[in-house]
Amino acid sequence: MDFVEEIIKLTLKEDIGHGDITSESIFPENHKSTAVVKAKQDLTVCGERIVEGFKKFFPEIEFVIFKKDGEEVKKGDIIYSLSGKTIDLLKLERSFLNFVQRLSGIATTTKRFVKELEGSGIKILDTRKTTPGMRVLEKYAVKTGGGFNHRFGLYDGVLIKENHIKAAGSIKKAVDLCRKNIHHLIKIEVEVENLKQLEEALKAKADGVLLDNMEIEEMKKACKFKKENKFFIEVSGGITLEKLKELKKLNIDYISSGAITHSAGVVDLTMLIT
Repeated sequence: MDFVEEIIKLTLKEDIGHGDITSESIFPENHKSTAVVKAKQDLTVCGERIVEGFKKFFPEIEFVIFKKDGEEVKKGDIIYSLSGKTIDLLKLERSFLNFVQRLSGIATTTKRFVKELEGSGIKILDTRKTTPGMRVLEKYAVKTGGGFNHRFGLYDGVLIKENHIKAAGSIKKAVDLCRKNIHHLIKIEVEVENLKQLEEALKAKADGVLLDNMEIEEMKKACKFKKENKFFIEVSGGITLEKLKELKKLNIDYISSGAITHSAGVVDLTMLIT
């Protein structure tokens, strides 16, 4: 069982428990229906991995995909249809919608950010600020919306942050220790809060810096260092659609935003038996 299936299994156990007493009281086991999932607003859809996961738990349900992941859907459009035992359809309804609404919310929000950055060459990244247990799916939704994934966890990328620096004693010490203990294919990025820290990171030969919560004017000064140094710049902290209008004018490479996951919300979908 893969990670997505494990999440779905837990979700179904949470909602169904030992059975759906309402549906099982009304319908015989062999009663069948067809249902459609419709958009109640404009959105970018994300849910094919959820469809594949639910097929494993409801093998007798036939799923038909009308709108593929990444497609922009209009209010009233049918996204999926589901056919099979009525009891099964009613058992999966809430859990299925919860997943697709959440992931489509992230994809929709990400798409807005991506569109705002069009033509700039800057990539929008997610962060580790994800719902516990949902990171794989939420990062999948970011990619569906046209964004890019930052590191998946502490295990697949070096990012020296404020607490690392304080505990190590300095940026140089933290960078030197990382360089000593990691292999040559891993890049080292340092989070900096001001130009002095930026200079320290460059002297320590960091591969890139994350400008954390800097003012626009200070970011502009930071970008000037790229004329004499080869490194990448990531910007993070309080990223909004409005703020992107200024950031996309800068000579930066990446913008990371926790908002595209933790504040994306859900889109409005409905599942109706036809």
